[in-house]
Order: sequence, then structure tokens, then C-alpha cells
Amino acid sequence: MIEPLLVPRESFDDPDAAVARVREIYQAGVDHLRKHLHEFVAGKVPAAHVRACYPSVRVHTDTVARADSVSSYGFVAGPGSFETTLTRPELFAEYYRTQFELLRQHHGVKIEVGVSREPMPLHFSFAEHDHVEGTLTAAQRLQLRDLFDLPNLAAMDDGIANGTHEPGPNEPLPLALFTAPRVDYSLHRLRHYTGTAPDHFQNFVLFTNYQFYIDEFIALGHREMAREDSVYDAFVEPGNVVTMRTGLPAPAGPAGHAPPRLPQMPAYHLRRSDNSGITMVNIGVGPSNAKNISDHIAVLRPHAWIMLGHCAGLRTTQQLGDYVLAHGYVREDHVLDEELPLWVPIPPLAEVQLALEQAVADVTLLQGLNLKRVMRTGTVASTDNRNRELLPHPGPERRFSQSRAIALDMESATIAANGFRFRVPYGTLLCVSDKPLHGEIKLPGMANHFYRERVEQHLRIGIRALEILRGAGVDKLHSRKLRGFAEVAFQ
Repeated sequence: MIEPLLVPRESFDDPDAAVARVREIYQAGVDHLRKHLHEFVAGKVPAAHVRACYPSVRVHTDTVARADSVSSYGFVAGPGSFETTLTRPELFAEYYRTQFELLRQHHGVKIEVGVSREPMPLHFSFAEHDHVEGTLTAAQRLQLRDLFDLPNLAAMDDGIANGTHEPGPNEPLPLALFTAPRVDYSLHRLRHYTGTAPDHFQNFVLFTNYQFYIDEFIALGHREMAREDSVYDAFVEPGNVVTMRTGLPAPAGPAGHAPPRLPQMPAYHLRRSDNSGITMVNIGVGPSNAKNISDHIAVLRPHAWIMLGHCAGLRTTQQLGDYVLAHGYVREDHVLDEELPLWVPIPPLAEVQLALEQAVADVTLLQGLNLKRVMRTGTVASTDNRNRELLPHPGPERRFSQSRAIALDMESATIAANGFRFRVPYGTLLCVSDKPLHGEIKLPGMANHFYRERVEQHLRIGIRALEILRGAGVDKLHSRKLRGFAEVAFQ
């Protein structure tokens, strides 16, 4: 085995020093793999298998005692050894430092950093613009698996997040929801699906199922960049095209280029220097996309995500353009049934619900009964059948009536359920765009008028809600309702 020089495991009292050691181990491994890969591409075959392993962090405590805290994370569940592998310290440095500091505060333990036994897949060591495999011959591609470690899906499952992980004998308990290979896998998928680098993603996320919302977000982003007093520093579009706020210098590094065609789920980012800005993603239509993108964004550990989109109103008293604030979900999307059984409730989160309600009031300037006339709170049903109207009568409408659902869509329950599964605070505010059960179907003329009237206001409400959450502080946002009996320490 050809490996980099072993960095001995060391214990740290200083979280910054611990992060620095993580950087050292990670960079040594990446440099080692890249060096041997470039030599292999040039025709020099390694004499043995080339391997580098991820850095890991471990803590040990002998007592259930910890500092008193109302925090929902930052502490281990009880006595024992706890460990996780780490990756991309240049992206997660502040996150790692915060988690280390919380462990020190709650338990007074030392932070042990060393080299894990988890191999770093070759593909995850590539720089962003490396496309090495395209230069390999067919024979060399066949040799890759024998000479380097390739991605191993067995190391990337979500057993920890799903609550099904069972450590082996003498194996440390998990310290984080995601292992390093799982994080790296998602970071690569994010770039592919959204057309932007993971570095640009912000800690507050809006999902939408219509391009009209993205068009408004783009216009808003450019207006913000024209304001010298904007709270946002940059606006990023697919292809990593960065527009800086007026008065700020151009970003260092290569300029981005708009792609010839948009990716499957394009992302746009209103950036702040502390990553507390807003990312918006057009997830398109359907629960599969909703699960796919939230599976991957979850590894970035955002502070909140909110679904803004259209829905079918199920009540005769609703009008086109009314808002629906979800406080419960009927999950007929079926994409998370294995990971999160249907008997698991998806509770409303008070902090997010109040922020959304306040945002509607702030933007519409309505209060009391007038606010209730345009916004209804209730259960949202999400289905995986876009043509549910064509099912034999009474079909699903009987179930929706029994559930007291007031709106129907295809994504909201998935986004909320994955937020619950991954401990990411979630919320849903939809806008009624049609009422198919009552004869008001979405026709082009009606839809165009609706879009002009409501999309811009709906988007402003979503942004206002995230600003309220940001202003209240993330310590209040992360709810203990999302944590289980024996939770991992990392947020």
C-alpha cells in the first residue's frame, strides 16, 4: 500500500488548532492521491495500491454529566467514545470549529484528531475543474479500481440519520449525521444538479416548484447588488456567475460562465460573508426531485429551509391567490416511506410557523381577520400522481377530506419530512393556483394572470420569513423536537 506519511493522532484543547490539524491531514491525503493519479495518467503505473484516508475526530467521556444547556446539539448522549470522519475543511472550517467548541463547553473533553481507516475515494480528491478520466485510455480506466479507492456506496448510507445505525463491537458511536464519503458524494451531486459550487450555498434555503419564482429572485438579486447598502455581498447564478455588490471588488479566481442550458435544479444565491444569506432552488415538479435535492443540501447543515410553491386549493371558500401555511402533512409522495415510516408524525415548528405568519402580515399589511381571509393554516397533502384528477371518483379526495387537508401539491410533505429526518428546521407556505375539485382548473390565461399578481409578493414573504429567523438567532431556531433519544453531537 502506498500511503502518505502518517500524522499521529493528537488531542487538542483549542478548537482552532484541532481544525488546523484536520486541514493538514486532509490536504496531505488529497495531494497524495492527485500526485499519483497524474503520474498514472502520464504512464507511470504505481507499484502498489494507492490510498489516503480521511481525517477523523473523536471524543471520549466517562460520565452522563454535562454543562446545563437548552441547546438541541453540541453534546453526546452519554458515556463512551464518539467519532466521525471529516472532509473539505476549507468549506466546513467554521462549522467544525463551532462543533468542537460546543463539545468543549458541554463536556470539557479534549478533541482528538487523527487519520481514520476510511479510504478517500479518488474521485472525491479531484479539484473542481479536474476532468482526468477523459484523458485515460480504456485500459487505464480498467486499472483504476485496482490501483485507487473508488466510491463505495456502503460507506454512504443514511443509517445514522434514519436512526437505524448499529455500531459494531468496540466501534465508536457516531458523532455526526453524515460520514465524510456521504458528504463528498452530495457535494459532487450538488454541483451537477444545481450548476453552482457548494461553496456558494447559504444557510437559509428557499425551494420552489416554478421558474416564475426564480425569475423574480434573479431580478431581486440584481437589484440588491445595485444597492451599496445591501446586506448581501454577492449574487451567484448557475455556472458560478458572480455579481458583486456595488463598491465591492471582483471575486478572486476564475470567472464563472453561464451554462449553455440550465441544470436540472438550478440554484441561485444571495450571499453574505457569514453564509447567512439565502439560496433559492427550482426543484421542478414532483417528490423525487424534492427528496433528491434536499438529500444533498442537508450535508451543508443549513439553519432552515422553506417550500414556496403553488398548490391546489381543496376548500370552496379558498380563492386563487390565497396562501396556505402548512401545519401538518399527508404523505402520499412515497419517496421516503423506507427511510421515514408513515407512522412518524412531521410536527409544525413554532419558530418557523410564527416567522411565516409574521412575514405574510408584514408584506400584505393585513392583520387579524383580514389576514385570515388570505391565509389559511391547515394540513397539506402531497401526492406523487400529477394527474390525480383523472383517478376514478371518489378516489383520493375522500382520503384528503378525512385528513382535513386544505391544499394539495407534490413536494411540500417531502421537503418537510426530509427536514425532519435530517434535523433541518422546515416550513411550507403555498399559494392556491387552482381548485380542480371545484371546477377551477389551471388554464393558460388564468395562470398567467395569477403569476403576475402573486409570485412577486409570495417571494417577498418567503425572504422576509428567513430574515425574521436569521434575526432571531439560530440558537432559537434549532428545535429539540427534531432530535431523538440518543442524538449525535454535531448540528
